[in-house]
Amino acid sequence: MNTKKLINSNYLKLIAIIAMTIDHGTDLLYPGFPSEPAPIILHFIGRLTAPIMWFFVCEGYHYTRNVKKYMLRLGVFAIISHFAYCIGFGISLNPLEGGIFNRTSVMYPLFIAVVTLYMEDHVQSLKKWQKILIQTILILSAFPADWSCIAILAIHAMYRERGNLERQILKMSGWVILYGIVSFFFVSRLYAIELIGVLMVYPVLKLYNGERGKAKWMKWFFYVYYPLHLIIIGMIRLIVYGNVNICL
Repeated sequence: MNTKKLINSNYLKLIAIIAMTIDHGTDLLYPGFPSEPAPIILHFIGRLTAPIMWFFVCEGYHYTRNVKKYMLRLGVFAIISHFAYCIGFGISLNPLEGGIFNRTSVMYPLFIAVVTLYMEDHVQSLKKWQKILIQTILILSAFPADWSCIAILAIHAMYRERGNLERQILKMSGWVILYGIVSFFFVSRLYAIELIGVLMVYPVLKLYNGERGKAKWMKWFFYVYYPLHLIIIGMIRLIVYGNVNICL
């Protein structure tokens, strides 16, 4: 046994769930991403969630026995999560209504990432330019989502570097930096600086031993927990603030 690698996939998922709950709970306690010490620290912890999700999409796509079923599962999950995300943060169900950022959950980019990876690896009936055009349209369709198109591009970059964690983190960081630059000028300077927190994922993933773990139910727990915790946040939001948008 390698004592230096003690975290299996179940523990990684649990870390992602805890960080995500802290992050979204902070949005509820401190709406609008204020520049105060407590929410800054809590949101910084929350930055662990996305890169762990991206890492698991890479692993899931690689190891799944049926990519089409995996895509279908993520697609259904993205639809359910859209409603939960909108309820949680007080966002219009119409992603084209309102602002251009954070109109749907990060689950949509995760779904599109797998679709575009599948196209790149398995679809042979299209010419290269046709494939690139469709992939580009699909990637751009995720622009209004949480983490926008960057989630897809980061997953693609990480997947091509599977087995080399350092290069995965390096490639991922490049896309996050780009996202940070856009956020700095068009969303929030504080949010852009907070993105440095994604680098915390490196020492965590460094402990990953590549094993699934004994709790097989953990695979489905995340699929249930993600929309459920957002719906609970939405119910509390309505009671405390009324029907207002508490997102950044």
